[in-house]
Order: sequence, then structure tokens, then C-alpha cells
Amino acid sequence: MKKAILGKKLGMTQIFDENGQLIPVTVLEAGPCVVLQKKTVETDGYQSIKVGFLDRKEHKTNKPLAGQFKAVGVKPKKYIREFRLEDIDQYEVGQEIKTDIFKQGEYVDVTGISRGKGFAGSIKRHDQARGAMSHGSHYHRGPGSLGAVGPARVFKGQALPGRMGGKKCTVQKLQVVEVDPERNLLLVKGAVPGPRGGLVAVKNSL
Repeated sequence: MKKAILGKKLGMTQIFDENGQLIPVTVLEAGPCVVLQKKTVETDGYQSIKVGFLDRKEHKTNKPLAGQFKAVGVKPKKYIREFRLEDIDQYEVGQEIKTDIFKQGEYVDVTGISRGKGFAGSIKRHDQARGAMSHGSHYHRGPGSLGAVGPARVFKGQALPGRMGGKKCTVQKLQVVEVDPERNLLLVKGAVPGPRGGLVAVKNSL
């Protein structure tokens, strides 16, 4: 990973390019993020930077975290994440990371928590086919065969009904359509996981 930033999903819209083609885009409020700590191979066994995003009220911050923010000299942050970057020498503690680290036309990977959809059946959750709805069929939306009878148990990994969504997932190779450094906005082509207002991490594409 060469560069990364935390952001917030604002929603989807559409814009037109110079050729008049309609492009569906997701608007992200990316940064500014503050570098809170640098971890090196000598001190921690690996290298990374710890960043904070979005201001938080001081009375909602516990004392250990408040001490970290005070040492850096920044306001308390709502979200703190680590990024393992190839080169951390270009970053200093207290430095701000802004949207302009990305350029129009390059590709990014966006990670977020997908929308939680509650308890769902195997047809909706695993895209299974249903049974016949007529001709006396009494099996419509069940999970189907659960495997061999001999073991007398259900094997791990069987596609069954259960809780759907609400998991960390990444959408890869989304193109950056527009960068607005003044308003900290990043417009990427296509959909991004999570609801409006959800936290996302934007990284250079693998």
C-alpha cells in the first residue's frame, strides 16, 4: 500500500464527462486525517502510520485516548485507524493527509462495512434457486439438501439461512472521476459498501 485515507460516504449521484457520457459516482468526504503516530520496524516490528478522522467532543473521549491526542497537539478524533504503508518517511506526526493525495483517473480500493440486512433465507443470502411453485410441490424456498446422511451432522461452510450483511468488504479498482481538495470531496465511479455516513478507507488500487 502506497497511500491511504479515511473518509465518509455521503451518497451517490451522477455526472457527465466531457463526451456527454453519464457516469454514476459515489461522493466521499475524504479527510483531512491527522497522523497520530508512526510505527517502525525497529520499535514495533512493522511500519505503519496511525491516523485520526473527524473531530469528537472532549467529554466523549476517555483519558488514555485524550492523552494521545494531547501529546500530538490535536483535537480528539472519532475514528482511529492504522495503515501499513510502504514508505512512511514522507509523513510526520501531526501532519494532515488530504484528498489531493489522489489524482483524477487513478484507481482505488474502497473498504467499508456493508449494509446490515438482518436474518435472511438461503435464497436471498446465497443467491440459491427456489423450488417449483406449482404441480403439488411442497418445497418452495427451503435451503435444499444439507449433505450426506452418514456423518449425521452438517458440515462447516454449508449455505444456510442466517445474518446477512454488516461485514467488512472491499470494492476494488474504482476509478477516481473527480477530486475537490477545497471541499475534501472524492468522486469515484460506481458503488461503495456501506450506508450514507458510513466510514470508509480509500487506498491505492492493488
